[in-house]
Amino acid sequence: MVTMTKAKFEHLQKLANKNGVIAAAAMDQRGSLKKSIAKAKGVDSNEITDAMMTEFKTAVSKILTPHATAILLDPEFGLEAAKQRAPGTGLLLAYESSGYENDSPGRMPILLKEWNPKKLKAAGADAVKILLYYTPFEKPEINERKHKWVEAIGKDCVEADIPYFLEFVGYDANGGEGKDLTFAKLKPEIVKKSMQEFSKDKYHVDVLKIEIPINMQFIGNAYTKKEAIAFYQDSATATTKPFIYLSAGVSDEEFRASLELATEAGVKWNGVLCGRATWKEGIPIYAKSGIKALESWLSDRGVQNIQALNTVINKGASAWWDKYGGKDKIKTV
Repeated sequence: MVTMTKAKFEHLQKLANKNGVIAAAAMDQRGSLKKSIAKAKGVDSNEITDAMMTEFKTAVSKILTPHATAILLDPEFGLEAAKQRAPGTGLLLAYESSGYENDSPGRMPILLKEWNPKKLKAAGADAVKILLYYTPFEKPEINERKHKWVEAIGKDCVEADIPYFLEFVGYDANGGEGKDLTFAKLKPEIVKKSMQEFSKDKYHVDVLKIEIPINMQFIGNAYTKKEAIAFYQDSATATTKPFIYLSAGVSDEEFRASLELATEAGVKWNGVLCGRATWKEGIPIYAKSGIKALESWLSDRGVQNIQALNTVINKGASAWWDKYGGKDKIKTV
C-alpha cells in the first residue's frame, strides 16, 4: 500500500485521462524557443520580445490542449497561455530557469528566484516540473550537489502538497555534444542509473520524466533491435515510480516510433510530455508569416501530430497508478 495525500492524488488525476494515462503537451521552452524564432526570422534573439513568446505559447496552448490531458508551461511567458488552455486540461509549471550555470562545471540548473512550489500552486499548477541535466558519469562532487538540490525541491513540494515531476536529460561529461556513437552506447546506462537514483524516497519525486533509453538513429549500429528492446525493459525495472517519456526535440515520427518500440518491449510506461515533436515545424511559419499563419498550421498539422501521438499512447501506455499495483493500492490521507 502506498500513502499519498488527497491533494497530490487529485492533482495527478487532473493531469491524466480517465484511464490514468498522462498525455501532456510541453511548451515551457524559453531560451531555445527564442533562438529558434530569431534564426527563422534572420534576426538577433534580443529582437524576439516577451510579447512574441507569450503569443506563440498561447497559440500552442489554445489549439493543442483540446487534444491533451495537460500542458507544461513556464511562469515567465506562459501564464496567459495557461488561461487559454482547454477546460479540464491539467497544468504543470516549470520551476527552473532556462539554461544552466555557465560559470561552473556540470550544467548545474538555476531556479526561478521569484517562484517556489507554493507560488506555482497558487498560480494554478497541478504539478511542479524540474529539468536536471544528469549523468552518473559526472564527478561525484558535482552529482552530490545536484542530489541535494533535487532533494530540497522535493521537500518544498511536500510542504506545498503538490506533485513533483523530475525530468532528467543525459549529457556527455567529457564535453561532447552527446550525438555520436560513443554516447549512444552510454545512453541506456545513463537513463537507467538516473531512474534508480531519483526513485529514492528522499527525493519525494512523484513522476519521472525520462528520455527514451536508446537513440533510435543508432539501432543497427550501437545496438541491435533486440538489444534496444532489452534496454527499454531494463530501464523500466529501475524504478518504482510512475514514468513518462519526453520527446527531447526529435521529430514526431521518430518519437512515435520510439513509443511503439516501448510498447513492443512490454514496458508499462505511463504517458508522455511531448513538446517540440508536435509544434516545432510551426516556428518558421510564425517567424515569417505571423500568428494567424501559426494558428492555421497548428490547427492542421499540429493537431494531426498530436492525434497521431495519442493513437500510439492509447495503444501502449498504462495508468500512472499501475506502478503501485492499481488505484486500490493507494491510500489517500
